[in-house]
Amino acid sequence: MIYKRLGRTDLKVSEICLGTMTWGKQNTESQAHEQMDYALTQGINFFDTAELYAVPPEADTQGLTETYIGNWFKAHKNRQDVILASKCTGPGPNWIRNGAKINGEEIKKALEGSLKRLQTDYIDLYQLHWPNRPYPHHGRHWGGMIDLHKIDTKKEVDEFYDILQTLTDFVKEGKIRHIGLSNDTAWGIMKYVGLSESKGFTRVASVQNEYSLLYRVDEVYVGEVCVREEVAYLPYSPLGGGMISGKYLNGARPEGARWSLDNRPLQRDTQTAQDAIQAYMVIAEKYGLDICQMALQFVTKRPFVTSNIIGATSMEQLKSDIASKDIILSDEILRDIHAVYKRFPMPY
Repeated sequence: MIYKRLGRTDLKVSEICLGTMTWGKQNTESQAHEQMDYALTQGINFFDTAELYAVPPEADTQGLTETYIGNWFKAHKNRQDVILASKCTGPGPNWIRNGAKINGEEIKKALEGSLKRLQTDYIDLYQLHWPNRPYPHHGRHWGGMIDLHKIDTKKEVDEFYDILQTLTDFVKEGKIRHIGLSNDTAWGIMKYVGLSESKGFTRVASVQNEYSLLYRVDEVYVGEVCVREEVAYLPYSPLGGGMISGKYLNGARPEGARWSLDNRPLQRDTQTAQDAIQAYMVIAEKYGLDICQMALQFVTKRPFVTSNIIGATSMEQLKSDIASKDIILSDEILRDIHAVYKRFPMPY
């Protein structure tokens, strides 16, 4: 396992991070514990969770993932072996603090709840799950979907001050070691970094955004910011929510699969995305590769990526996902991948 520095921090995280969002919905607690046990044996020292999880999100499963992790820590007494990331929910779900915006007061409530469920005194990387302002992720990345002139920039920046001051205070208390963003933009990252450096707040260490063969919108601008500003890039959904496996092609909905359980709009499910997946499958077959392993290793080895957040609902999937780190993607394979990317640059 390769380990990389998390931004400018002193933490060295495994290049594969164990994602946990299915625990509590698609996975039982015993299955979650089995996944964590195995991940540690494979050199994974980085786990990512959130107060929102399980996913698909529902009021009766909210927080279960953190609870499972906390019970595992208690049983194994191995908190020190894991670099743990969690997240504070942004405005939206009314069953989490009435859907309130992120601010100092809400961060305090969220953090104390997470620490209690996780049965720990501190979180290594505490992230803002999504911004308060309209943001171009979760299907809102097409031109014209966000009117920037209707956003009060001064108000947003004032909120940044409150958020950073609160997070910095918790870092000083030792309840948080480092802070990160999620579903944010190049502007958002730079603004947080700039305020941190000019005002003496804790510096943003990372950003966690969607990235895969099918969704590469961050590759140029956010990628440049992360490399130049030494902000760790943590891609989630490297298999496009599982669709790169091909299991949802032609309208298929396997029993128990996420798309079969999720009632939210599926913005990834387009004909162009299906065409792109089939084209990538041709490449995998040509070189004798598993399509999921090829897709995961492509993400892991991007030059701006620090740690690739994988997720699995079975041990078979988990073992295959972790084994992707040993796949060699030759220049020829990468050229073929690039040719498909040029045909399908933004499938959804």
